[in-house]
Amino acid sequence: MLYVCPASHLERMLQATGAQHMISLMSSSKPPSCEKIDTVPKRLHLAMHDITDLRPGLIAPAYEQIEALVEFARDWDWCSPMVVHCHAGISRSTAAAYVIANLFAREMDECALAGMLRERAPSATPNRRIVALGDRLLGREGRMIRAIHEIGRGRDAFAGEPFHYPAR
Repeated sequence: MLYVCPASHLERMLQATGAQHMISLMSSSKPPSCEKIDTVPKRLHLAMHDITDLRPGLIAPAYEQIEALVEFARDWDWCSPMVVHCHAGISRSTAAAYVIANLFAREMDECALAGMLRERAPSATPNRRIVALGDRLLGREGRMIRAIHEIGRGRDAFAGEPFHYPAR
């Protein structure tokens, strides 16, 4: 099961799920610090800002980072819990979860996965750069970014609510 949450819920989510895999997408180059983090044997930290265009002094999501995300996800069996988080749980983490879902749920099309994301996370506004890079990496020919465009911007929120994304 794939769980998505903001950083403010990370400790609780790790405890509740017993996650064996964790992906952090934060602007800091340092991985998050929380009491339960050492209980997660497989962790990936990607330092990037929540931006869609290159900006001086900020780290835009890069192709190599999304390659690392996909490779990390390929090592996961989808049965053991994985937690994906970012600062607010709205943009970077939902985009990463959508990319991972498209990697694993080959029997579902991109629009169905985007619709499921919207249903489970009304505030989700997936980072379009991450989605576009994932689309390119997975050879989806623009279908992933079009599907995210179709679900539109999520409901306004300071932070997203934790949710699970059982797309398989």
